[in-house]
Amino acid sequence: MTGPRRQDTRPTRAGASSDSRALRRAAVVVGLKIAVAIAIMVVVVIIAAAAYMLYVSQHPDAVSADPSARVYVESNDMLKAMVLAGFAGILAAGGIGWLSARNAIRPLGRALELQRRFVQDASHELRTPLTILDARVQLAQAKSDPGSETARALDLVRQDTAALTATVQELLLAATAGAEYPAEAITVVPVVREAVQSLRDVAALRGVHLETTYDGGPRVRIHGNSLRRAVLGLVDNALNHTPEGGHITVAVSHAGRTVSITVADTGSGITGIAPSRVFDRFAHSTDPAAGGRRSYGLGLALVREIAVAAGGTIEVAKTGPAGTTMVLTLPAA
Repeated sequence: MTGPRRQDTRPTRAGASSDSRALRRAAVVVGLKIAVAIAIMVVVVIIAAAAYMLYVSQHPDAVSADPSARVYVESNDMLKAMVLAGFAGILAAGGIGWLSARNAIRPLGRALELQRRFVQDASHELRTPLTILDARVQLAQAKSDPGSETARALDLVRQDTAALTATVQELLLAATAGAEYPAEAITVVPVVREAVQSLRDVAALRGVHLETTYDGGPRVRIHGNSLRRAVLGLVDNALNHTPEGGHITVAVSHAGRTVSITVADTGSGITGIAPSRVFDRFAHSTDPAAGGRRSYGLGLALVREIAVAAGGTIEVAKTGPAGTTMVLTLPAA
């Protein structure tokens, strides 16, 4: 009996160092922008003063009618003084801009640190209960008859536990930062099949028929658990908006350099909101007639993030009273 493989992912200071570098760069950029703006203003003032001096030197009578009231200054000396003053002003502006930006960004740094620490702590604390849960499922499997419904259900529970453990692992790695998590080329069909299988019981309870079609064995370069989460998000969204007696079809196809995962349902379609906006976080329809399809939560937004991170896209291929079809497209490995 073996439990899920544990990895040493104790939080390090890499995430804090990464945040500090990013914040320092942001402070420098903001400071430079402020310095450039002030520098332009100083240059404009110098040019205006120089133009005025040239005008006065060429038209002395236009400034004052009383020659005894004039103070004569060498124009070259005045220009040198203005240039030095302008240069000093630019340096001072740069220093002030950098200090101002640094002070303004400091609260953001504290917020990032608190957020990262929370994700690290939560992910780390979840690993132990999940390991215990997996061990208990294995003990229950050992006591059940092989091939029975109970054994099959326990096997699905263990698969879901392993997927949840992988998700927690991803969160911990992302929060720790500095640790790159390279994706490998994986075969799409087994991951999609497993994700759909985990939702069959949910579909049966809701009276929705869930079917799948596969075209060959295409491969994509993505984390297996990320692909599983994306498929779960699409199918779960379809389940939430398909009435009892409806159908959901999940299809995998391969064309050229792209692999497409299509999820089609027989719901009422998307109304009261632009189809492209359903992938926004907490998007909702303004049409009361949309019924259960008024809210889209975070699921589809996370699907889009996974797709974009893998170099792919997610879109609503079609929608209407007969149902909605969404297509997740990924580059083939």
